[in-house]
Amino acid sequence: MPPTPKKHNKMKIKSILALSTLALTCFNSPAKADSAPAKTVSIIAYDTMKFNVTKIEAHPGQKLTVELKNEGTAPKAAMTHNWILLKAGEDATSYSMAAMTAKADGYEPKALASKVVASIPHLGPKESGKVTFTVPSTPGNYPFLCTFPAHCMAGMKGVLVVK
Repeated sequence: MPPTPKKHNKMKIKSILALSTLALTCFNSPAKADSAPAKTVSIIAYDTMKFNVTKIEAHPGQKLTVELKNEGTAPKAAMTHNWILLKAGEDATSYSMAAMTAKADGYEPKALASKVVASIPHLGPKESGKVTFTVPSTPGNYPFLCTFPAHCMAGMKGVLVVK
């Protein structure tokens, strides 16, 4: 037996309310940055003490994967490369100077660990590494560098621009 007109109207109203609630939930919920796939940036390091990428742009809260590949041929003991991302406002050269005396810690001074956002350890020739992290929520310029002695001073650095 078909529903009475009164029951049919109640069912229509309930259906409309349910669909309206669902639509409002979908359109009013902010998209979460961490639900999107990570943006991937590939950086190549060379024996010339240069990165092929010196500027990365990202949005606050975005997931970011940085892949570093050492395309050099010099022995690891003589020419190794890493990637260190510092907090906004930190000075890459000052960090690099402090890192020179931290060989036992992979040229990452433990006393300055609070200044580091993300890192990839030192890589020898033809080695690669990567790190995935959430971009800081505060817009600004976040310096990155290689901390092997003298590499930053030779120009092996760049910036993550968060906007």
